[in-house]
Amino acid sequence: MLFTLKKFLGGLMLPLPFLLLVIGLGVMLVWFSRWQKTGKTCITFGWLVLLLLSLQPVADGLLKPIEAKYPTWRGTQPVKYIVVLGGGYTWNDAWAPSSNLINNSLPRLNEGIRLWQANPGAKLIFTGAAAKTNPVSTAEAGARVAESLGVPRSEIITLNDPKDTEEEAAAVKRAIGDAPFLLVTSASHLPRAMIFFQHAGLHPLPAPANQMAIESPLNPWERIIPSPVWLMHSDRVGYETLGRIWQWLKGSSDQPGEQ
Repeated sequence: MLFTLKKFLGGLMLPLPFLLLVIGLGVMLVWFSRWQKTGKTCITFGWLVLLLLSLQPVADGLLKPIEAKYPTWRGTQPVKYIVVLGGGYTWNDAWAPSSNLINNSLPRLNEGIRLWQANPGAKLIFTGAAAKTNPVSTAEAGARVAESLGVPRSEIITLNDPKDTEEEAAAVKRAIGDAPFLLVTSASHLPRAMIFFQHAGLHPLPAPANQMAIESPLNPWERIIPSPVWLMHSDRVGYETLGRIWQWLKGSSDQPGEQ
């Protein structure tokens, strides 16, 4: 119940739903109250912030400092395990296997397989519980896609119980103890994940995937036209900021913005 409540309230505080609530409040005040000026202020504020967060320079300017904490893993230290954290997924047998990994999950899996290929003999570990209405777990979905891409099932371990990053850290600790491992997750999520894993007494090697903040050249119009792509980047900033605050409140980090 607490997990569901956390996800629901946290979802409402992300940029798009929060700003829609602010704009909606403004509309209600304009149409159904005497607070015309307050209503117009809410609408103007919500629209302006939504516009700014939908622009590439703003969105990626906010996201880049989070993603830049750890560089792409190009080290040569041998590892026995590569842990790929779960993300968005579904499972539909009629789809191509990789289509079942939504948003951040497929880039994480791709990076996990790349690192597995660079570490012969290592095991590939997928984590994540099943969604309430899905009989296939996040971990199992990742394993099936990896298998479809040529990873033998004998080289895959699934941890099907953890529902969030903190539980994933505990599950990995139980599964492999103090063995060295690469921790693969989205670049924006990795700083928070590292805190959870270190707090669990583990020593993960950070291996970011799914970097989104763009510094390389873009067409000029892509930088000045609002897009849901850039709004999604702003959403990641909001999600990770809320996650760090929750992490701090639970006592897993020393301060809200700790990375």
